[in-house]
Amino acid sequence: MALTRERIRHDVAEVLDEDPQDIPFDENLVDYGLDSVRIMTLVERWRREGVEVTFVELAEQPAIEAWVALPGVGA
Repeated sequence: MALTRERIRHDVAEVLDEDPQDIPFDENLVDYGLDSVRIMTLVERWRREGVEVTFVELAEQPAIEAWVALPGVGA
């Protein structure tokens, strides 16, 4: 299963308790409050759905545009 940019944005907004429209696609999500615990929450959620992603991949480039470009993540 692959994730769309909008799906990633929605999931990030959910773990940050923000409106998805307030989450940019191309900015560092750490600046919006994304921390290691929330990244692990996303990793676990997406792995349960069959997305092959690691904490390190997401933490190295914490931006939706970077994540959607990862092999096995983006649609």
